Amino acid sequence: MISQLFATKTVAEIESAEASDAAGHSLKRTLSATALTMLGIGGIIGTGIFVLTGVAAAQYAGPALVLSFIIAAIGCAFAGLCYAEFAAMIPVSGSAYSYTYATLGEAVAWFIGWNLVLEYLFAVATVSVGWSGYVLRLLGEFGVHLPYALSHAPFMQATPGSFSVATSGAILNVPAVLIVAALATVCYIGIKQSSEFNTVIVTLKVAVVVLFIVLGMGFIQHANWHPFIPAPTGQPGQFGWSGVFTASGVIFFAYIGFDAISTTAQEAKNPQRDMPIAILSSLIICTLLYVAVSAVLTGMVSYKKLNVAAPLALALDAYPQLHWFSLPIDLGAIFGMTSVMLVMTIAQARIFYSMAQDGLLPPVFGRIHAKFSTPSTGTVITGVCAAAIGGLFPVDLLGELVSIGTLMAFITVCIGVLVLRYTRPDLERPFRVPAPWVTCLLGAGVCGFMVYKLPGSTWVRLVVWTVIGAVVYAFYGYHHSKLRRRVAEPAG
Repeated sequence: MISQLFATKTVAEIESAEASDAAGHSLKRTLSATALTMLGIGGIIGTGIFVLTGVAAAQYAGPALVLSFIIAAIGCAFAGLCYAEFAAMIPVSGSAYSYTYATLGEAVAWFIGWNLVLEYLFAVATVSVGWSGYVLRLLGEFGVHLPYALSHAPFMQATPGSFSVATSGAILNVPAVLIVAALATVCYIGIKQSSEFNTVIVTLKVAVVVLFIVLGMGFIQHANWHPFIPAPTGQPGQFGWSGVFTASGVIFFAYIGFDAISTTAQEAKNPQRDMPIAILSSLIICTLLYVAVSAVLTGMVSYKKLNVAAPLALALDAYPQLHWFSLPIDLGAIFGMTSVMLVMTIAQARIFYSMAQDGLLPPVFGRIHAKFSTPSTGTVITGVCAAAIGGLFPVDLLGELVSIGTLMAFITVCIGVLVLRYTRPDLERPFRVPAPWVTCLLGAGVCGFMVYKLPGSTWVRLVVWTVIGAVVYAFYGYHHSKLRRRVAEPAG
């Protein structure tokens, strides 16, 4: 039984398992390298650039936030290189789940697949709450105010690790529910349509970010950059080099999203060439934007003032000449969060699809729409669950769950590259991780350190989530696993 739990699939088995659903419908290869890169940028640029920049500068790094973004980017680059090797070698929709199935076995693959739900599904719900907050703020500027009961979550986090029913009369965060439903509909209609919609909103939000950089450069006060690395306060992680590294851990999660590109590998026109290009290009582009924004932002206003929900808007408010740009910044934030939710919805539906193709989830999760060629049922399930979670729970409770699921996937992908280099050196690798023993171990080490630094309450939630997943696997996945049945046949 133990050997069956850790049985691995060959690359050929993974590719053939995802060739089509039971009715013979298959995912269509329609995405170019440009479209894939835009999906990556769409998944990365969101709350990180519009919110986390201010918090990280004010609480941890000061103007040295620029260095924090570079350090975090280096950590992500290690994981990104590993994802690129797998995505080119195993061009299927399962991302880290499928890669783990080929290297570390079914039980670990289930654990990673279950944790990817934490990343993608809960990311959609989390960002929908932030999106709702920005929309409410924007509507308020025009004198439109939604009832509190229909714009806030009925549950609140009472203490770290627990939540309770809010006493403020909140019933449902309706804007959060509506945006998730709208984006799920776009994803249901087709990957090509989803990609085109994503390209439009990514273009708009990147234009807003670039314009902020260009306009802000003319209002930089060099005195705000001194000292560049503020003296430590004596508290761990508050300024000094300790603060720079702590901030890198905080804003590391601003880069989450590039891995979602790998879930669309089965819909890429030329995955062996285009997947590595898209993964690495999106990381490079977003890093340059993050560094430039953090430099301009901390140059325009003192880092001490940036501990707010909308730091870019605060910087603009400091200069009357730039007040006109506040509306585009709000719209840019809304566009940014919209594309993040879209990309994460696409990714989650394809994780469900891959797990269903292996028999670990019911076949309905892997159903492909006859007309639209999308994992239709998985998309609906993703939309319904994310809308319900986003409508009922606060952002602080949800956000903590996203991080640990993502980092677990990053760690296993880094380790998986080394395992497959040893067990299957004969496989064709269109893209190869340079210096794998250095790159992969550093990638796993950096991500492991980030996991270690997460709050204890997050670990408790991971344990609870893992137990739920183990029960699902024990009562359904184990008995319906197509690979386990094939492995067990000779013994029978």
